[in-house]
Amino acid sequence: MTEIDFYILDRASDEFRLTFACRLADKAADRGLAVLIRPSSPVEAKTLDELLWTFSQGSFLPHRLASDAREPLLEPVVIDDGPGPVGDRWDLLINLASDVPEYFSRYARLAEIVDGDASRRAQGRERYRFYRDRGYSLKTHQIRA
Repeated sequence: MTEIDFYILDRASDEFRLTFACRLADKAADRGLAVLIRPSSPVEAKTLDELLWTFSQGSFLPHRLASDAREPLLEPVVIDDGPGPVGDRWDLLINLASDVPEYFSRYARLAEIVDGDASRRAQGRERYRFYRDRGYSLKTHQIRA
């Protein structure tokens, strides 16, 4: 069964939310995990694509957009920019979107990132209830800026 972690950020900031997603993807990739990031929009996908190159001075995180993906996938991180998951080798799904990904159960782990924005916080609570009501074990982590 998929392990689900909610990362609750202490402030409302797109930059902090996206940078945290990059840090989480980097940490997972360092452990040899294949990561799919699900952004909230195509614009956010492009922002993540740029940010994954620059979010850390000493970090280089190979990645690509799913729309650019070809088999075999060699990059440890792929950004789902619309076509949905590519391939079946994913270990971690990082969800930045407002809804529950229909394909989340294919993953060993799901990371839900929720910042302090009131609307995103409410949507995060709805997703939390969705997973809880279906019997998933949930963990929450409070993240300070």
